[in-house]
Amino acid sequence: MFYLFVHGLGQTAASWDKTVGALDGPLDFACPDLPKLAAGAVGYSALYRAFSQYCDRLEAPLCLCGLSLGGVLSLHYCIEHPRLVASLVLIGTPYKMPKGLLKLQNLLFSCMPSSAFVQTGFGKKDFLALCRSMAALDFSGDLHRISCPVLAVCGQKDRPNRKAAEELARILPGANLRIIPGAGHEVNVDQPGLLAAALEEFYANTAK
Repeated sequence: MFYLFVHGLGQTAASWDKTVGALDGPLDFACPDLPKLAAGAVGYSALYRAFSQYCDRLEAPLCLCGLSLGGVLSLHYCIEHPRLVASLVLIGTPYKMPKGLLKLQNLLFSCMPSSAFVQTGFGKKDFLALCRSMAALDFSGDLHRISCPVLAVCGQKDRPNRKAAEELARILPGANLRIIPGAGHEVNVDQPGLLAAALEEFYANTAK
């Protein structure tokens, strides 16, 4: 098994350090840096294409674990390549983009100075373009293609994504739901130890 931990928008690959460090036992894993994968390309389609090509170069089966944008990319890849994915962990991940929330977020982001986007790895213009390009994403009609074990995770304080996590756990056969106490949207940063424990339990059960 090869484990892939995919960060969210505004995070970096290092956002997984504490979570992965808390996992028990050696793993063959990678934490890709999404801005570097994008290599200057703008928009979700270009980013997904780069992510898909990256995954194709890895040795299957893959255990994908993604937060927010990382979860959307992982979900998308699992839908298109179900036989290559052994398990899927979706953290704070909508399967249908909440257009109203995205519109509000984009408005807030557009008011922020360019310097605020430096740590994201994307320039402000590219960051906003990526957000806008995700507005039409809707995987509702493709969820039936997922056959691997799924763990839907949401931070206790992440109210905007709680419903999506509950729906994923209900819609997908055999999927499980885990709410992480004390965590907001960035579960891997807020509660890395609790997230690692949830992942270990999930991976142990799916390995049986």
